Amino acid sequence: MTGRDFLADFAEMSAFGATPRGGLDRIAGTAAHRDARAWLAAILREHGFEVGTDAAGNMFGVIRPAGDAPVVLFGSHLDSQPKGGRYDGSYGVLAAAHAAIAAAEGFRARGETPRYNIAVVDWFNEEGARFKPSMMGSGVFTGILDLHAVLETTDRFGVRVADALDDIDARGAFELGEVAGYAEIHIEQGRSLEEQGITIGVVEATWSAHKYDVLVRGDQSHTGATRMADRKDAILGAAHLITRVRDLCDLFPVEALHTSVGELDAFPNSPVTVAGEVRMLVDLRAPSSETLVSAGAHLREAIAAAAAASRTEIEILSTVTWNSGPFLERGIAVAEEAAAAAGHSHTRVLTLAGHDATNMKDIAPTVLVFVPSVEGITHNEAEYTRDDDALAGVAVFTRVVERLASGALDEPAP
Repeated sequence: MTGRDFLADFAEMSAFGATPRGGLDRIAGTAAHRDARAWLAAILREHGFEVGTDAAGNMFGVIRPAGDAPVVLFGSHLDSQPKGGRYDGSYGVLAAAHAAIAAAEGFRARGETPRYNIAVVDWFNEEGARFKPSMMGSGVFTGILDLHAVLETTDRFGVRVADALDDIDARGAFELGEVAGYAEIHIEQGRSLEEQGITIGVVEATWSAHKYDVLVRGDQSHTGATRMADRKDAILGAAHLITRVRDLCDLFPVEALHTSVGELDAFPNSPVTVAGEVRMLVDLRAPSSETLVSAGAHLREAIAAAAAASRTEIEILSTVTWNSGPFLERGIAVAEEAAAAAGHSHTRVLTLAGHDATNMKDIAPTVLVFVPSVEGITHNEAEYTRDDDALAGVAVFTRVVERLASGALDEPAP
């Protein structure tokens, strides 16, 4: 398969859930997600891969030239944010598929048997746009999340994960088996590679994240008839908290903490009713877990102050965390060697965003590779990676697949 084949496949894949402005609206468990998966499955089967889904909705394609040996796994996610970009996740899945196909064909053409079998994955609901938390499929796969609890999780309309999977025929019984290594390629979703003029980023560590599901309770009433002094407006309470969440950043050095409220649901959401409840997701991220522990304490103080200022009750319903940590040094070296061998500039970077590799690195040797994002734009229809950079990433990642299938991430002999 050539670079031209990759670009043609990428354009075809991007039609599933395409938006008028050139982006993507392919939410997990929707018809667009189903159709994109069916399209990818057909390509994998055409090249000799067995395809199946597990109980959490993760789709795998596996080819087994090494018989009963474990697999090395490569992939990302095909689901997107609402009106998101074409590249986030989807580029990594297709790049993994092309690299895996090329590597398998290369071993066969040379008459070589790799040490490990080769598998490709589309992780279910990485984005968390429909079901919380994000990185759901890989969370179940790695044991971070409980399968039963995940299947019972509902979206804002009350649809369970189990029902969404059944709707797209994606709740299967496929078992991948032992994973000897994992690698993922992704757009950077930041500016650093483009600003430095570097083609390949090799991730050496990830930021930590603490996500708080918060409920603001007020008292539903009439927007006209209820006296101002008598109101307990949940939206007002949420507004006080939102500004305080932003102010948390000012308590730390510049860029040491990122904060946001990315999801907000008001009830009953009527134009003539003072809101009785607001559900919101507070997202705190930092390069160190210690910073987030401190920020979490300040958040609780902010919650108390916002509740007092608005005469509401505010509570944290649940918290999802992932902690910072380094990627395996020998995995970093494999990616650096692959970039150098392919003739592309490279540097070590951090990932501020969460990826399925963040989960996988806790159970298997893991490699995460980035390609540049133009102007760092992401989770936006204008998200873009230049074709030359996308193809460079595929070339580098093909070498990564070959190296991992040959045992490059194995523990060194004592």
